[in-house]
Amino acid sequence: MEKQDIPSPVVYRLSIYNRCLKRLIASNKETIRSEGLATMANVKPSQLRKDLSYIGQVGTRGLGYTVTTLYKSIHEIVGREQFQKVILVGAGNLGRALLRYDGFQKEGFEVMAAFDTSPEVVKNISLPCPVYSDSELTNFIEKEEVKMAILCVPGEHGQHVTNRMIDAGITGILNFSPVILKVPEEILVNNVDLAAELENLSYFINK
Repeated sequence: MEKQDIPSPVVYRLSIYNRCLKRLIASNKETIRSEGLATMANVKPSQLRKDLSYIGQVGTRGLGYTVTTLYKSIHEIVGREQFQKVILVGAGNLGRALLRYDGFQKEGFEVMAAFDTSPEVVKNISLPCPVYSDSELTNFIEKEEVKMAILCVPGEHGQHVTNRMIDAGITGILNFSPVILKVPEEILVNNVDLAAELENLSYFINK
């Protein structure tokens, strides 16, 4: 099956699975079950199995997947020779910290640009990518055909910005905003709630 025959959200998730498999290969893991890989990728096992059905029969019932075989099978379909394009929306303290994080590039992602309602605030701050006005967001996504975004805006603006990004062509969102986004079923959202994670950690260390 050619890449163009696979829905873009599935291509996005297949790419995530392959990064997980790459880490398993590095740790000399030979096989993994769908539940384990789904946990690593933060998706439901049923979703993972449905996504992998696009690349054919790659697992063995009761045994799971051979890590290297699955990695090669996915790479043949969605393997990338260039960085995947990403944008960041909301260049506040958290957004700027994420822009300086070099782990994205190591994993094959290029944060091409950031967007903010007040880009002049950061014009004298050294950042690895340009920061544009929020008004340029839609045109940039459409022109550069960006599919992934990191969202760091205040909660009250999260849904509105998300709607604009989806309309422009974004299909995958890493959400740092403190809001539950309402998106179409085909759009993938990974929520990162830092306060909730700390609250969970606090519960266990104070038991």
